[in-house]
Amino acid sequence: MSELPKYDDLPEGPHGGRLAWHLFGEDDDLGLVNLLTPERVSEATKLVRRGVSFPLDHAHAYYDPAPNIKRGNPTHNLLVAREGLSLDDYYDDFFPQGGSQWDSLAHVGYAPGLYYNGTTLEQVKAGERNTIIGWARHGIAGRAVVLDIPATMQRLGRDYDPGTDSRLTVDDLRAAAEHSGIEHRPGDLVVLYTGFEQWYAGTGRDIREGLPHDLASPGIEATEEMARYLWDIHCTAIVSDNYSVEAWPATFEDGTAPFGFLHQMLIGSFGMALGELWHLSDLVEDCRETGVYEGMLVSTPMMAPKGIGSTANAVVLK
Repeated sequence: MSELPKYDDLPEGPHGGRLAWHLFGEDDDLGLVNLLTPERVSEATKLVRRGVSFPLDHAHAYYDPAPNIKRGNPTHNLLVAREGLSLDDYYDDFFPQGGSQWDSLAHVGYAPGLYYNGTTLEQVKAGERNTIIGWARHGIAGRAVVLDIPATMQRLGRDYDPGTDSRLTVDDLRAAAEHSGIEHRPGDLVVLYTGFEQWYAGTGRDIREGLPHDLASPGIEATEEMARYLWDIHCTAIVSDNYSVEAWPATFEDGTAPFGFLHQMLIGSFGMALGELWHLSDLVEDCRETGVYEGMLVSTPMMAPKGIGSTANAVVLK
């Protein structure tokens, strides 16, 4: 589509909020990755001026223990062959979403059993629609815009603790964009730096061991106002250094859906790509030093035919 409708012009969803299905076709399973057109990718290449790169993946098991008790860290195994002439390796307990990750459109539905664009749970389980391989075949490349929340909060003279579930409002994101000197364009890959990454790096083992059971992480607030804002700037993705893009813990109480857990709207309704636990501190440091808060982001998700998520496999070029 040459132009997407505003949030308030979308049809009302049967389970709340607005529904952004079928805008790219009845059988679409790329979602807002469709906005990464050849023209937008070509335009993003003009942001590569210095020839420097910023890898955005943490090392495997950087988060130890893994923040999510359902996702363990991989065990690396080494195979020595031909009396030490050659080596192979493999991993046990590898969770693609255990560290720096993409959530595919099969990760969270708009409602139980109902995923982006009307895809059913049975279709997802069969690997027929919405799995990560769609993005892998398309590729993810475009303009990255960096929102530096700690610097923005300091500029505003506000207290901010990235070790809590600080809930960022639409006004906070607008202030961060103003701080970065950027104006959003359709197809943007929004890079949200909350400071959680560096907070975690400074914690002790005792705190880290408690996180899987009592995790608090800053992020965007789970409200319809936030959903409206992110849809109306027509970004392709929002990626973060935190646990879940949105503030955690989320709310799953009766009557709160689809806004108690905003993944239901961002992924399940909008078809938006979400990235979590990315390594952003080096990129942000460069942005602060140079005053340039944009670059070209390139990612190659895993070629996993039935994959629900993927390692980030991402880099920003400036």
